[in-house]
Amino acid sequence: MTTTSTAGHDPALWRPRFPILEHKNYLVTHSLGAMPAAVYDKLQGFADDWARLGVRAWSEGGWWASPVTVGNLLAKLLGAPEGTVAMHQNVSVIQSIVASALDFSGPRNKVVYSDLNFPTNMYVWEGYRRDGARIVSVPSQDGVGIDLEALLAAIDEETLIVPISHVLFRSSYLQDAKAICARAREVGALVLLDTYQSLGTVPVDVEDLGVDMVCGGSVKWLCGGPGAGYLYVRPDLLETLRPRITGWAAHADPFAFEVGEQRYAEGAARLLHGSPAVPSLLAASAGYEVVLEAGVERIRDYSTLMTESLRADLLDRGFTVPSAQDPARRGGTLTVGLHEDEDGPSFVSALADRDILVDHRPEAGIRVSPHFYTELDELRAFAAALSDLRESGKWREFRDRRSDY
Repeated sequence: MTTTSTAGHDPALWRPRFPILEHKNYLVTHSLGAMPAAVYDKLQGFADDWARLGVRAWSEGGWWASPVTVGNLLAKLLGAPEGTVAMHQNVSVIQSIVASALDFSGPRNKVVYSDLNFPTNMYVWEGYRRDGARIVSVPSQDGVGIDLEALLAAIDEETLIVPISHVLFRSSYLQDAKAICARAREVGALVLLDTYQSLGTVPVDVEDLGVDMVCGGSVKWLCGGPGAGYLYVRPDLLETLRPRITGWAAHADPFAFEVGEQRYAEGAARLLHGSPAVPSLLAASAGYEVVLEAGVERIRDYSTLMTESLRADLLDRGFTVPSAQDPARRGGTLTVGLHEDEDGPSFVSALADRDILVDHRPEAGIRVSPHFYTELDELRAFAAALSDLRESGKWREFRDRRSDY
């Protein structure tokens, strides 16, 4: 593989840290980031502490504090102060915790998002209709993005919260979060920004955005693996939240084992619930550390260079690219359109047979996502393989025997 150093970034410096790159053309970071080799040490350290310290690992090994200590590491990627990020298992839990802290009984009970939000988030908020929530879903006109003016118009004085995606998972459309936050602040509404599809490849600064809350997970661009979701809440808002979804980890004195009403901890810990998933949090920290070391600004520049190069190559080959044309309005993923008679999952299986990993989503197409460890030659190899599968029809061989991962 040819080494390519561009945009002030050399992927060859990072590739040895990700074992899978030795034998796969890994272009599926938008689904699961490549595992950093440092995860082995993180999990070995966890096992060693368990074996050596036993129950004392909760305190001496830092297990109990890990949702906040790992959150402090993640906070650096958000430009957030220490003590404002709590770690959780996933975004469904996080959005449920936030929703449980809100009151939908008054006239300010609207929940505004778009029909291109990730479905799991919609499921949470739809469930609060029974508590009085009024859901307003702004429709996309083209399946790629959401008209900003239509979205801003939907956010009014009756809006309680805007739980919205920073980057849309189907099209990789990058929404104008700053404008959304400004409009919400103007009418007294809250914004919960889901940066699952952006953090680690698109710079995020919570103070510059003026955002109230940010959530996401570590599976994708952060290369942190599953089981490590994060929730940031701006400091002045944090102390006012009293989630009904809670637990002993959120108690001011959890080992007093008090009965009765929750007495919330100070800081980010008040947003916790039960015992933390320690191994997942420690494993995720390996991803955060390498992304911080590489630098998200540099990652963004290199990502833009790669996706622009790939987009031009795909268009030259006759493919459609439904993602936003303007790279400033696009995250790190490109979607590739197929003909109506072509089966996307079969293409994915055929590419995997050639050790090229991508995925497919309904109403989107094939999704491909280079990251800071990707060589430009790998993108050329993907585009050439995709052309060959279309021209030869070899993808049909995988239609009946494909495995959908």
